[in-house]
Amino acid sequence: MQELFKEYLQVHGYWVLFLGTFLEGEAILIFAGFLAFQGYLDIYLVMLSALVGSFLGDQFYFHVGRTNGPQLLRLFTSFARKFRKALRLIERYGTFVAFVSRYTYGFRIVLPVILGMTTFASRRFLYLNFLSALTWSILFSLAGYLFGKAASLFIEDLQSYEPYLMLVLAGIIACLWSSHFVVHRWRKRHARARLKRIKSRPRRPKINHNHR
Repeated sequence: MQELFKEYLQVHGYWVLFLGTFLEGEAILIFAGFLAFQGYLDIYLVMLSALVGSFLGDQFYFHVGRTNGPQLLRLFTSFARKFRKALRLIERYGTFVAFVSRYTYGFRIVLPVILGMTTFASRRFLYLNFLSALTWSILFSLAGYLFGKAASLFIEDLQSYEPYLMLVLAGIIACLWSSHFVVHRWRKRHARARLKRIKSRPRRPKINHNHR
């Protein structure tokens, strides 16, 4: 069974990883790093597949924004809701946003599209996108690889416990995603409560200083 799994991954694993990182891909890349430690995949090819997929993905989103950005705003309401917040991030952090966009929760695809809708230079985005994809592919693939390395310090026969370790890894990733979601909901609720308090405050009457 393990040999069949290994053969399947060697044939299909890299292009599946490419497609996954073209879209989002953190979870699939971490799993790929763990499978590389187990010998099913090559860690350098994992990094290369993730680099190419994530780089081309953000280049695609950037040029979609440049050519069809307004149409996307009209078609997708969720995209339009994030538009103003993404613009504030771009205005606040400028060039740095192009580098960290793939590390942002909920804005991985939105930020490149909106950057494409601005006057952000295509060549500058290409350079920053490549550097971002390079660091991202190395960090997340090594995260899965080092998870396997750490597990091997406590478990001698990792192959016997592979399904359980995969479940543990999935649980860790789910917890990280959930924490981002909880923090986002908490901030949103806190902002609404603060806005409600401001609106409920009684307005002070204006004093007419010209009255004698």
